[in-house]
Amino acid sequence: MARNTVVLADTHAPAVTRILAEFVAQHPSRGWTDAVDHEAHRTFYNWLGCAIGAAHHEAADIAVAAAKLLEPSAQASVLGRTEQLDMCNAALVNGITSHTFDFDDTHLKTIIHPAGPVASAVLAMAEHQGLSGRDVLDALVLGIDVACRVGNTMYPDHYDRGWHITGSTGMLGAAAGCARLLKLNAEQTAMALGIAASQPVGLREQFGTMTKPFHPGGAARAGLMSALLASQGFTASGKALEAPRGFIQVASDKRAWNEITDELGARFEISFNTYKPFACGIVIHPSIDACVQLRERGVTPDQVERIDLRVHSLVLELTGKKEPKDGLQGKFSVYHGCAAGLIYGRAGEDEFADAVVNDPLVVQTRNKVQAVVDDSIEEAAVRVSALLKNGERVDVHVEHAIGSLQKPLTDAQLQDKFKALVTPVLGQQRADDITRACWQLGSLVDVRTLTQLCRA
Repeated sequence: MARNTVVLADTHAPAVTRILAEFVAQHPSRGWTDAVDHEAHRTFYNWLGCAIGAAHHEAADIAVAAAKLLEPSAQASVLGRTEQLDMCNAALVNGITSHTFDFDDTHLKTIIHPAGPVASAVLAMAEHQGLSGRDVLDALVLGIDVACRVGNTMYPDHYDRGWHITGSTGMLGAAAGCARLLKLNAEQTAMALGIAASQPVGLREQFGTMTKPFHPGGAARAGLMSALLASQGFTASGKALEAPRGFIQVASDKRAWNEITDELGARFEISFNTYKPFACGIVIHPSIDACVQLRERGVTPDQVERIDLRVHSLVLELTGKKEPKDGLQGKFSVYHGCAAGLIYGRAGEDEFADAVVNDPLVVQTRNKVQAVVDDSIEEAAVRVSALLKNGERVDVHVEHAIGSLQKPLTDAQLQDKFKALVTPVLGQQRADDITRACWQLGSLVDVRTLTQLCRA
């Protein structure tokens, strides 16, 4: 289907709200393969590291201060900090911090960052209720499946309209995960999804500001509250997702209903989750990877006359900032990402600090990068050609960047990333203790064993 093509309402859509509700309420605990369960552990571990790593970012300070104005009761932890807030606000703040560094997981088919909304809501509720690690993992797998299947149904049309799909589907995943924790039946779960469907969060206009990471936090809060309302008998349309004036048909002209129903309960979208080695938008990763490879081949910034990029149009649409002024803007600059990769051989959160973005060597190198659109290049690929001052050219073609499904981060690499994020906040011993608890999450009797470790 062509993008942005107007399509009439589908009055014969399948009853996907009910189908998803029955799936969430009735699917057996750990009803998936060991590989899926391991990926759930990896997803939770990566999310937790990102959330703790940004615990003292300015955005987190502001969000906590605003939440405390409401005088919330201490129900759940703010990860990496001393504060405890009510469940909803803990979900909000942890969702914000998990996405602040743009270092979180990515479901590449939809560009959804699924753990931010779902894990933030699920952990806050599970901590308050003293539920088990297995309860958390079950809710995480099922909630992510709901969010990503709805995303599959609408992407790319929904995203092209300007919705930040992480927030605008994440509230459904959060509602589903929390409904599972509350042991709601299928009818109640349908109500939770229906309530959440009226609360999509996030516009792409906000990219490069604190409001972008607000989106997964806002979705987590909305989904958690939707499940609580449904548990008390609050009602919604039982067709809130599929009706002609329901969420999917209002928010997208693409409605691939089969994406929700195909292999439901047999194929789990968490299996297609990926984890970032670079702390920025996923579309920059191939270009950074290529520039790291240039560095590994002995190319240095002082040798370079020009670096030419051939990229998919989405790269410049999302990350075309040529002169970023701070770290947040740098995360949306393919030019800065390339400079960081060439100079430092990495692009973690430190390489997106304000001081680095404005460092004279970085600015000088960034100005040598030129990018042109070539839509014969896939979104996940890049062709890079470095013209050296001696006239030599060094070419790199990245078909799939490190961290992709084709070149996934290993458990060891994920652990290195986690410890680099968490150690500066909580110390090395605590990072080691949390790591052990996360890999054993499925066997934890009470998830508060873990959340106590995660508090400053």
